[in-house]
Amino acid sequence: MSQKPIFVATHPRACSTAFERVFMTQRDTIQCVHEPFGDAFYYGPERLSTRFADDEQARLDSGFSQSTFKTVLDRIERESSEGKRVFIKDIIHYLLPPHGQPASIAPSLHRIKRGVGTEQPKATPYPYATEAEAGNPTVMPRALLSQFHFAFLIRDPHYSVPSYYRCTIPPLDAVTGFQNYDPAEAGYDELRRTFDYLRDTRLVGPRVATHEPDETEQDSSSAASSRPSSAASSASMTGRSSSGSREDEMAEICVVDADDMLDNPAPMIEAFCRSVGLKYDPSMLCWDTEADHACARAAFEKWRGFHNDAIESTGLVGRKHPRAQKTEAQFDAEWQEKYGPEGAALIRKTVDANMADYLYLKKFAMKV
Repeated sequence: MSQKPIFVATHPRACSTAFERVFMTQRDTIQCVHEPFGDAFYYGPERLSTRFADDEQARLDSGFSQSTFKTVLDRIERESSEGKRVFIKDIIHYLLPPHGQPASIAPSLHRIKRGVGTEQPKATPYPYATEAEAGNPTVMPRALLSQFHFAFLIRDPHYSVPSYYRCTIPPLDAVTGFQNYDPAEAGYDELRRTFDYLRDTRLVGPRVATHEPDETEQDSSSAASSRPSSAASSASMTGRSSSGSREDEMAEICVVDADDMLDNPAPMIEAFCRSVGLKYDPSMLCWDTEADHACARAAFEKWRGFHNDAIESTGLVGRKHPRAQKTEAQFDAEWQEKYGPEGAALIRKTVDANMADYLYLKKFAMKV
């Protein structure tokens, strides 16, 4: 099994920080890196987001105004040198230009790709004056993407979208610094396009974790026909893909649905560990020592207000009762009561816009 750094690609508010805390308990063998690419996405000279475009002081105050995608990768490389398996949990849309814009390689990484030095690029917000890679929706070259073992975490937009919206309105917005809700940050489209690209170029798959072989073939064929391929690839009779990787060395398609995880925490975490090559220990599901909490507070400090529930938690505990099913009318009524007509309308529009991508990814979710 590969010992590449694990990269759990997700979207906002997918219970991903609670998921990350599971692996933060294994500090002797696992080095967790919490959402590193947001530094470059929001604040640095290669920033893709426009959220702080007109607020230079906020970028300076963040401490990440000089962060590039290369400096983030440099940090990950340093973490990897400590002899532990690196575990990265990050919002994958941090690697993609917003609003479906065509991607080109980040200037700092473009230099690495072409082998002409690693000096810092000048501050050039998107679009970059760099080349694109055919089919690649991210600003990271495939050669660098291939250095990670990818897995995926998803959650129904009916729950993730209002959870994020809540972080952008009073009183939480004063803590998070995010003072408006941007539907472009929902993250499902970017997660799906990255997922498809990784499959198409054989960086994950074709096996689907916990699925039977015939089921995997059905999922793969239906998925391939449901959306245009982002990059052509094929496997030869030798078992090698067009990128030269042996199929038996490729990462399984490993997708965790947050609600499935909350229904069955132990079996889901055990299945995840088996898929990515980590040792499972039931003690991973509990974190209630001062060392555990100090580690979490330090790791989550830069995203104040977003991770309060995860910081205050003491373990990953399953639901005592199944989540009650709601009708769409019940969701609308709940959102209107909590957020008013305007907020409810924006949440509804965003949920509807992202359901197809969620349901597509859900087909690949692990079953325990």
